[in-house]
Amino acid sequence: MFAKSRTTFVATASKPLQGLTLGELVTATAIVSVIAVLVALFLPSVTRSREVSRRSQCRNNLKQIGLALHNYHDKYQAFPPAYTVDAEGKPLHSWRTLILPYMDQKELYDKIDLTKPWDDPVNAEVFKAIVEVYRCPSELGPPTHTTYLAVVTSNSCLRPSESARMSDIKDGMSNTLIVTEVDSEHAVPWMAPMDADESLFLAISPTSKLIHTGGMQATIADGTVRFLNASLSAEIRRALISIDGNESLTDY
Repeated sequence: MFAKSRTTFVATASKPLQGLTLGELVTATAIVSVIAVLVALFLPSVTRSREVSRRSQCRNNLKQIGLALHNYHDKYQAFPPAYTVDAEGKPLHSWRTLILPYMDQKELYDKIDLTKPWDDPVNAEVFKAIVEVYRCPSELGPPTHTTYLAVVTSNSCLRPSESARMSDIKDGMSNTLIVTEVDSEHAVPWMAPMDADESLFLAISPTSKLIHTGGMQATIADGTVRFLNASLSAEIRRALISIDGNESLTDY
């Protein structure tokens, strides 16, 4: 009896498994193909949706920056200087630092020694801090860096160690740029007294490493945010950064 049972077990265990029929194989292949097509169609849509969301958040960041600049102006009757300087004229702190109290960052601002440079060891805790409003969510660089730069010239809204007033803007608030996004290669530490000059602003083109497809977002003096096409002409760009050049601007 024992031997018979053992023989039966061996025979059963060695029985080959049955494979899929041709019909089952065709059906499985068709299902996999359909899933692959759906995934291929769905992924670009998800990617586009995420970028739209990030671009919207970036726009909101720039609107907050514009509002903070206006609130600063309300208190001091002038915009902040592009940067502060010491007795020898050495840059100390950026306008981004000066408007922190107007962006719900008063606690962080109070930790700064404004008499020492931004990167002095005494300010290490602050310059290593991540300020989300200065970060475009589509920018993949260091989290302590920003691509939101003022365009600083002798005739711009924000100037070195000097404050411009709204009344100085003769070209119209809606036709004058204050802050713009730049490409990833020109990101700077948010606390650094570093910005864009005219040549950098003019050099941004469709071949630059743009954060947003086709151009960059910018805060205008009236507080609005505009999307500037990367192919915008040099003439229009110069007109945008000038506060009293008497240029004629239509749509841009």
